[in-house]
Amino acid sequence: MFVLRWLDNNAEKTIILISYVVMAGIIFVEVIRRFVFNEQAPWSSTIPVYLFLWVVWAGCAQNVKLRTHLRFEEFRSRFGYTGQFACLMLDAVLWIVFSLIVIYYTAEQVQLSRQNFAIVPGTNDTMQWWFYLATPVCFSLLIIRVLQNVWRDIACYRQRQPFNLPSNIMAD
Repeated sequence: MFVLRWLDNNAEKTIILISYVVMAGIIFVEVIRRFVFNEQAPWSSTIPVYLFLWVVWAGCAQNVKLRTHLRFEEFRSRFGYTGQFACLMLDAVLWIVFSLIVIYYTAEQVQLSRQNFAIVPGTNDTMQWWFYLATPVCFSLLIIRVLQNVWRDIACYRQRQPFNLPSNIMAD
């Protein structure tokens, strides 16, 4: 139970932190190697780009979880309570439909890359599909976050409590 709670609170942050630290570490070391020792690993410019996929899509799921993603709050605040709830449910449906489309097509890309043994340029055995897996995994996590928000919104709506929406993009 503790592990699940920890994952619920930290999954996206952990993915982002690990990916970003590895990405920054590779870039830092390779810049020093290039300018000081006049050499560079051939994969040093491709792996960070692939790691960026994990940073971006985990960040997307994190913003959906915290509800700090782009939304039209000024427009919605003019609706009544039921109208705001309807907009939240419409958001959820749109996020889930969009995510399912993304998962469907990117899972196909991952599978194709895996079947063709696509290797990251500059490496001998680092598979591209390991990095492409970021998109379907993180969009699956995004769906979980949307469903968690829906669960909270329905509970608030039934009890006629205000919805827990951050007032600005920097809210946590």
